[in-house]
Amino acid sequence: MPGSFIDKAKITVRAGDGGNGCVSFHREKYVAAGGPDGGDGGQGGHIILQVDDNLSTLMDFRYKRKYVAENGVDGMGARKSGRDGKSLTIRVPRGTLVRDAGTNEIIKDMSGDEPFILCRGGKGGWGNSHFATPTRQAPRFAKSGMPGEGQEVVLELKLLADVGLVGFPNVGKSTLLSVVSRAQPKIANYHFTTLYPNLGVVYVEDGVSFVMADIPGIIEGASEGAGLGHDFLRHIDRCRLLVHVVDVSGSEGRDPVADFDAINLELKQYSPELAQRPQIVAANKADIMEDSALLERLREHVEQLGYPLYTISAAAHQGVRELVFAVANRLKELPPVAVYEPEYVRRPPKVDMSQPLEITVEDGVYLVEGPWLQRLISNTNFSDYESRAWFDKLLRESGLFDRLEAMGIRDGDLVSLYDMEFEYQR
Repeated sequence: MPGSFIDKAKITVRAGDGGNGCVSFHREKYVAAGGPDGGDGGQGGHIILQVDDNLSTLMDFRYKRKYVAENGVDGMGARKSGRDGKSLTIRVPRGTLVRDAGTNEIIKDMSGDEPFILCRGGKGGWGNSHFATPTRQAPRFAKSGMPGEGQEVVLELKLLADVGLVGFPNVGKSTLLSVVSRAQPKIANYHFTTLYPNLGVVYVEDGVSFVMADIPGIIEGASEGAGLGHDFLRHIDRCRLLVHVVDVSGSEGRDPVADFDAINLELKQYSPELAQRPQIVAANKADIMEDSALLERLREHVEQLGYPLYTISAAAHQGVRELVFAVANRLKELPPVAVYEPEYVRRPPKVDMSQPLEITVEDGVYLVEGPWLQRLISNTNFSDYESRAWFDKLLRESGLFDRLEAMGIRDGDLVSLYDMEFEYQR
């Protein structure tokens, strides 16, 4: 991949852990029994993704690969809750796909303006003031905070352009883009001048405009990774319309028909669906054409395939306006730019229950703690019956209930699991 453009990056993200609850008792002169006043821990910060239109590459993620949000602060006495951890906002270019690194499934298509919470911060632990009851007036225990979510993800940039310019290197795509928009791509008379996609907004008339992308030149074998094309074919995925630029000048001894077919074959091998995308053919460099028979052969070939052909010279500004109006009219008939639907479904974690849970009894409450229990609770949706049943099944398989009964627990006794509390029933 060229160093000047980064369109794929793998990063590790982790939300902040929740702060721990506090064990504290009110101490004040002339107040004989102030009671428990330990505050709750703060919520861990989230990892949030936000589209930033000032970004056009994933270059920033080449140098920084790990992103961690702030932990929640522990609770304090006087019922003071700990401060919530600051969420970390990661800014990405519009059109960035977020995939799970393990399964490659799409988590989110960052094409809109709404922020997306990628990882949620852990809940803060309860202070001992939560556990006070008429019969348990001085609880000497509090709860630890829950861990924040973490994940390894792949960011993949797929440009949000209406029109993609495709064709061999040096056929005049960059020149065409510079003529029809305010984009200023690098232009020179040698192959692979364009090392990364350039975007330009084409204003047709009042209220009518579209985004055009100059995709780096595709060569034969690009779909197998040859040349630059393989890295950038993905940027055509969203384009509603392709403008296929073909050099008809004959100045490099090329056959326009062979070039046209070669590019379409590469598109088909990369994605059959992409090969079916509507195309308009732009026969470029007509002002320096050495043999008009080349143009006529191309016209006959593409019109047999059902594609319209426009003769232009981008450098001399000939026929360009007619091409732009044809593109705008065709776009009116086509559906909007594709937005990818999420495929990722969070799977239940693989729980290693080999490490025994720690059980302590405080004031008649059975406190159960352990790292794997923390992870299990944070990944369980307790509003869903099947999730609750799965949670109960794992607790039974771990031998927790057998241990509680061996310790003498009775029906109606309280069991506390982090921010959950329930009455034990056989």
